Amino acid sequence: MDTPSSIIELAERFLTAIMAKDISGVRAAYAPDARIWHNTDGVFQNVEDNIRGVHWIHKVLSNVHYEIKQRFVYADGFVQEHILRGTLASGESFAMPACVICTVQAGRITSLCEYLDSAHVQPLLKRRA
Repeated sequence: MDTPSSIIELAERFLTAIMAKDISGVRAAYAPDARIWHNTDGVFQNVEDNIRGVHWIHKVLSNVHYEIKQRFVYADGFVQEHILRGTLASGESFAMPACVICTVQAGRITSLCEYLDSAHVQPLLKRRA
């Protein structure tokens, strides 16, 4: 059974892996059949598609890090508000507020729904690699 502390530890490991571009760590945080959804396109991704997104973020941003604004743990997962920060190739700072709702089972993320303001995504899409 997942406990509040184990869910928080999972959330921390997951973000740390993304920031470090630790693909095996990202993969390990997800259940093999996890589904990932973003409000900006409404499409469900599998884990491997999401990992391609992690690679892409690191192509268009350096100094990738998350500023956690708040995180709430509930019985089956967590909700987190954060700001994705980094540096664009131009040297400009980048900041994108986001919210994720994650369902956790047996110590792994089984679903992740991410809500972004599409206006904040535009500087990244202009540099699509």
